[in-house]
Amino acid sequence: MNYEQCQKYLEKIQSLGIKLGLDTVKIILSSFDNPHQKYPSLLVAGTNGKGSVCAMLAQILTSHHLRVGLYTSPHLVRVEERIRVSQTPIGRKDFCNLLTILKKRIEGLLDSKMLLSLPTYFELMTCLAFLYFERQKVDIAVLEVGMGGRFDATNVATPLVSVITTISRDHQEFLGSNLSQIAFEKAGIIKPGVPLICGVEKGRARVVIERRALEVGAPFYGVFDEEGAFLAEKTSKGYSFFYKSGGDTYLYSPSLQGEHQGRNAAVAIAAAEEISKRWKKLEKKKIIKGIENAKWEGRLETFSRKPLIILDGAHNEGGAKALRSYIRDLGPHPLILVFAIMKDKEIRKMVKILFPLASKIIVTCFPSSRAVSPEEIKAKAVEFEDCMILEPNVKKAFQMALSAASLHGCVLITGSLFLIGEIKKLYPQ
Repeated sequence: MNYEQCQKYLEKIQSLGIKLGLDTVKIILSSFDNPHQKYPSLLVAGTNGKGSVCAMLAQILTSHHLRVGLYTSPHLVRVEERIRVSQTPIGRKDFCNLLTILKKRIEGLLDSKMLLSLPTYFELMTCLAFLYFERQKVDIAVLEVGMGGRFDATNVATPLVSVITTISRDHQEFLGSNLSQIAFEKAGIIKPGVPLICGVEKGRARVVIERRALEVGAPFYGVFDEEGAFLAEKTSKGYSFFYKSGGDTYLYSPSLQGEHQGRNAAVAIAAAEEISKRWKKLEKKKIIKGIENAKWEGRLETFSRKPLIILDGAHNEGGAKALRSYIRDLGPHPLILVFAIMKDKEIRKMVKILFPLASKIIVTCFPSSRAVSPEEIKAKAVEFEDCMILEPNVKKAFQMALSAASLHGCVLITGSLFLIGEIKKLYPQ
């Protein structure tokens, strides 16, 4: 298949929706002699922060001159962004070649009744990533769990180290209505004998995770359990952080912005220390270098400085609260908010957290059947209607925000990574 044919095939697969389970992925990978077992891996789950932790871990390992595979989701502009080796996305030629091979193999498995249905989009991408990493002879792969954990396609891997970053409410129609149920699904990545690095604060969710680790005999490490283990200090340039682990201390200032990224960095440091014990010795200096050089687009990304334009894919309550803290730290910029969101999110909670920050709110929509219309958002934000404008066209909404902000204001674009992706497609840098 050429690139256009690949895109059409992916659109067909994507129309099938979401199906959780491991059987389809296991059958496909088994037909390729299980490429995911040919190299060590790290598995990172959580409601928020998992992508940032993956980016940091990949950069830490790359700083040690290792060939590192990185698999994340979703992508912002091109699907190839999901699959990287040593920070470089898979090329179109390799992507099309592997997708063509996968399509043919899947058709054969369906004909022989070994498979009963087509894989989902995420299952297909996961298989493609595993195959690519094997072909590229990576030293190690960093895998971001897509949704939940227990039945996520990435969970076919048995990693060196497992990580759970945070637990909050998201994807409740698939993962459960309360934190304990969501934590149970995330804890499904915990494997016998595989150490778990846990950034989840103590509470109901944490109890569920600890219980699961105990049941399967997985060594458990709570990143923030030691008294005084983590400290944040606000500076004129952002934050600097102190993290203490055992007898060692780390002082660092991540390139990723926000107080929450200091906590994500602490989780990545704890995971790096465990990797160092179980696999290859990692140097403290290079761990800090990896933290401070890691990049992760669409997460408190400064898109422009005059006016200040910030892109952040905060798409749930936890992400919105972290974003609110960051915006308040910025100071007295007049804020213009451009907002769009998916149907399965807690819109009212997001509105209450983010809308009070802005002097003007421009509600828009991105091209997806799962996107909420501006009118639906307005119905859940009636107290803000005096400062709210509905503009369904993303480009027009963005231009309207720029005009309102002038050179000295701040434009915040948030609510969904899909909205961030649309902005990046319209204004590539």
